[in-house]
Amino acid sequence: MDTAKVRVSSVKISLAVLPLLLLLLWPPVAANWMYLGVVGVTPLLPQGDQEAQNLSTSSAVSICQHLPGLVQQQVAVCQDHPDAIKSVSAGARRGITECQYQFRHERWNCTTTHEDPDVPFGHIIKRGSKETAFIYAITSAGVVHAVTQACSSGNLTDCYCDMSKQGLSTPEGWKWGGCSDNLNFGNQFARQFVDAPEKEWHKKEKKFRNLMNLHNNEAGRQERKSELVHIHSSPNYCKSKPKKGILGTSGRQCNKTSSGPDSCSFLCCGRGYNTKAVKYIERCHCKFVWCCRVECKNCVTKVDVHTCK
Repeated sequence: MDTAKVRVSSVKISLAVLPLLLLLLWPPVAANWMYLGVVGVTPLLPQGDQEAQNLSTSSAVSICQHLPGLVQQQVAVCQDHPDAIKSVSAGARRGITECQYQFRHERWNCTTTHEDPDVPFGHIIKRGSKETAFIYAITSAGVVHAVTQACSSGNLTDCYCDMSKQGLSTPEGWKWGGCSDNLNFGNQFARQFVDAPEKEWHKKEKKFRNLMNLHNNEAGRQERKSELVHIHSSPNYCKSKPKKGILGTSGRQCNKTSSGPDSCSFLCCGRGYNTKAVKYIERCHCKFVWCCRVECKNCVTKVDVHTCK
């Protein structure tokens, strides 16, 4: 894989305009919209506003302005497709869940934080490493999948099934093809919403980092994870560095017999590990007794659990 070597005058404004101005001036290092995958949409909407809860068109402006960290283009897309914002949240959440599954045995395990709503992955997202490349790709892919699925399920009012695969004429007669996923709409929506911050910031600052993010967004949408690029090396993630968003591996469970990334020798970074005998009590040897109950015995299993020092 080729690695891209790419590293107000004072005015009087009302309180109603200030939140929007802050969103437009948000620091370009934060992947703000991804936070929707951590907390969802509903907690961010005005409490008691039933129209906002239903994501109706009449309240689209209010809803979109209450979502933190969206750039101007994202606010516009949100207002044009207010019922799709829940799919954005669901897609980001799917991406985060998949990231945590794929990295569950690695030193960095795709941990999210609730401490800073602007940077759900902590300081890691500010570094153009291979981990960040994967985050952008998997969350972008998640949005495409969620929006496409919502479209096919009839949950979005402004898109339809892919009619090009509606059905086929066969010797046995017409065969209904069902409601095919409208991937074109999902991809188009994701490009307009997910790519918006990178395009806006690159237009202002011409940074290679934004090009890296755009490339990885598209690679994720096209399911080309092997083509991800990054511009910075990765830290080893061994020691806890809270200011940099690195939790370290102390206390993580490891596999004593493994030779992979979940092995105690690799995951514990040479610090060694603690072993604790744990008892698990499970129901076993169950049998049906006439009539009408199930009787089981309790079986005790002892397991050695290893955790990094």
